Amino acid sequence: MLNPVVAKPVGLMDRFRGPLQGMPFMPALRAYSGLRPREAISQTARTLGRLGTLEVRLARSAADVRRAQKLRYRVFYKEMCAVPDAGKMIAQRDIDTFDAICDHLIVIDHATRGPTGKPIIVGTYRLLRQQIAERGGGFYSAGEYDIAPLLAQHRECRFLELGRSCVLPAYRNKRTVELLWHGIWTYVLHHGVDAMFGCASLEGTDPRELALQLSFLHHFAPAPEAWRVRALPGRYVEMNRISREHIDKKAAVHALPPLAKGYLRLGAFIGDGAVVDHQFGTTDVLVILPVSAINTRYMQHFGPTAHRHAV
Repeated sequence: MLNPVVAKPVGLMDRFRGPLQGMPFMPALRAYSGLRPREAISQTARTLGRLGTLEVRLARSAADVRRAQKLRYRVFYKEMCAVPDAGKMIAQRDIDTFDAICDHLIVIDHATRGPTGKPIIVGTYRLLRQQIAERGGGFYSAGEYDIAPLLAQHRECRFLELGRSCVLPAYRNKRTVELLWHGIWTYVLHHGVDAMFGCASLEGTDPRELALQLSFLHHFAPAPEAWRVRALPGRYVEMNRISREHIDKKAAVHALPPLAKGYLRLGAFIGDGAVVDHQFGTTDVLVILPVSAINTRYMQHFGPTAHRHAV
């Protein structure tokens, strides 16, 4: 992602011909000076967008956060392979210390009510701004990747960590994903974020079974040197398992989880090395997404001028 902003949309495979390197980084608010971030989200506590019966907004209360944690538990621990400790099992919530310092983006379906009579939460994302992380215990990703050199090399940038993304099975469709990204983009503009990063997970803990996906990401979506982040030495798993010329790119893209494919379509880079997360039953890769790298058509589609998302 560097003069990574392009005027014409390009196909997914066209984005995997090697990243452009050595181009100047353009902070978000200067790059997109035509957008007025503080007006794009008049009050952070209010709704960020609507699409039919679905609404995206930030959690407004501890009760909202608890409901988001319940959704995460349902997806990560009941549907997928995460292994809960005793506290999570009793609470039936996915909880960690970062929840207290993060903003929680939620998608609500006003057409469906839960046991309490409130509209159900059907999707969530956890957002952690750099200024909050620096005074509140750091970033979650730092437990898997050495992100300190990245932050030091881009001191002029404001970073945002994305994590704990999940959506109920019945809502895993274009509408819900679009609304989540509309909420993230509005949040990015409001806070003047210049770059996003976070772990994307491949299901399974045996890198040999994920050789195609890992090798594809290694060869076709590596971060340029200025944005490269390496897995911690004690957790580093080699991604280069199949030579570039032997990779079936179509099959590799098909095998990637939707979230990872979505990041790549936006223009994301992938860090150096994977990390096996045995608690969640996944193999993680680090995604780095400078805002200046995001394809213009996606900014127009998800941004505050996207009237189809207006309240």
